[in-house]
Amino acid sequence: MYQEKTLSCRDCGSNFAFTVSEQEFYAEKGFTNEPGRCPECRAARKASGGGRGGRSSDRQMYDAVCASCNTSTQVPFRPSGDRPVYCRDCYSQQRSRY
Repeated sequence: MYQEKTLSCRDCGSNFAFTVSEQEFYAEKGFTNEPGRCPECRAARKASGGGRGGRSSDRQMYDAVCASCNTSTQVPFRPSGDRPVYCRDCYSQQRSRY
């Protein structure tokens, strides 16, 4: 069904193989676009903060209390009080219900 393809990296311009197993993985995950970067540039981009320029460590975090388990947590937005705020674990459970 799939055939190995040679793609060109948008960052460094080098050619890289988009293997059959990678294509199957992309299809399994529902990805519709082919990778635009070679594995080396993808790794470098991921190490630098995933394209956010490393700003994730500079992100303002706000203290909150989880509406489900009452654990102290931090969130990347200022809680307004009109909606529940969840810790990472409870948020994951809430998302899986819907």
